[in-house]
Amino acid sequence: MLHLLRLLFATILVSMLWVTGWASLRCPLFAVPRAVIGHPWFIATLFDTYWGFLTFYIWVAYKQTAWTARVAWFLAIMLLGNIAMSSYCLRELSRKRTGTPVTEILTCKDATLGIIGPLLAILGTIVVIAAAI
Repeated sequence: MLHLLRLLFATILVSMLWVTGWASLRCPLFAVPRAVIGHPWFIATLFDTYWGFLTFYIWVAYKQTAWTARVAWFLAIMLLGNIAMSSYCLRELSRKRTGTPVTEILTCKDATLGIIGPLLAILGTIVVIAAAI
């Protein structure tokens, strides 16, 4: 099961990096046409996306007991979305041996800060600030 989950989240991460890079080369992040930004389905999709990010973050906040890790992962998830979410899942899966029950992965608490969350939070902040300039 762990191999399948690792493959799934690696695929999500790689595809999100690819499509984000592809889109960035064609259109700046904040250059979305006004007609798109005001479209009801665009707005509904943003609500759906960010409520999904927040839902995932609640699980992360449950697992992470250090406030610094919670803040870093919140910023990373809200700024980088599925890139951060798949990175978090790959981080969790890489710390477990094959044969570990999925329930342990889902419920095991973590008191460490780690480096991935803070790095992604910083990267996400830089991307958003650079795109706004």
